[in-house]
Amino acid sequence: MSDLDRDYGKEFSEESFWRKTRRFALVAGKEVVSKALMLYYVFHDKDTPTWAKAAILAALGYFITPLDAIPDFTPLVGFTDDLGALLTATATIAANIKPEHKEMADRKVREWFG
Repeated sequence: MSDLDRDYGKEFSEESFWRKTRRFALVAGKEVVSKALMLYYVFHDKDTPTWAKAAILAALGYFITPLDAIPDFTPLVGFTDDLGALLTATATIAANIKPEHKEMADRKVREWFG
């Protein structure tokens, strides 16, 4: 199965999201973690349309799955593909991002990174 054929949205679960985000936060870096958290909060907003939630699910599923284009344990570049997926989803659903989504993500990033 190619990366393009895989349905990464099926990889998403609350438990796996929080486990990977906490475990790899320092390795992935603030930018990756911030984008993932913001998308997570947009996804859980009742006002977010279904099509936007589908885009978010695909990106977060890709972030969570260990089988991606560049393995996450690869030094220096392991999360660049994840960041690309998160940035693409962010651009796609930008009109649905509220200030409170950014604030919640920023708060959690400050908690984890200081």
